[in-house]
Amino acid sequence: MRILVLSDSHGFESGLFRAIAQQPSARDVLFLGDGLRDIEYVRSHFPELSFTCVRGNNDFSATEPAERLVELGGKRIFLAHGHTYGVKGTDYHLLSAAKSNGADIAVYGHTHTPVTRYEEGIYLMNPGSVREGSYGIIDITAGGIVCVLHRL
Repeated sequence: MRILVLSDSHGFESGLFRAIAQQPSARDVLFLGDGLRDIEYVRSHFPELSFTCVRGNNDFSATEPAERLVELGGKRIFLAHGHTYGVKGTDYHLLSAAKSNGADIAVYGHTHTPVTRYEEGIYLMNPGSVREGSYGIIDITAGGIVCVLHRL
């Protein structure tokens, strides 16, 4: 199972379209905020894809939650934009929240800095900013979890 992870489009809808086009085998899309209007527009063009979103600090009047826990491919994924966890300073609080929710994977945005690593039993990914040309892929297979950063 391939999951496309996007964040921080900030009005750059064409980057969202390009990321989806580059990953045709991804059936699930996680959007981590700061561009919910963009992703809603893009979503209308891809009814065959499943979108899960959280709101960011610039998604004013959004009704999406600030964080979510979803299960995909038998793995629990904790989603947050990251601003409520102070991720510009450290991702410690986000990692703690993911652990307390029993997550296997934690994804977040906000910093616009791509990150992927494995810490304390959790795969941690920030796909960076689509506006700045980056996104992430999570592959969940029988052999395990692989998190990879990509450029548009």
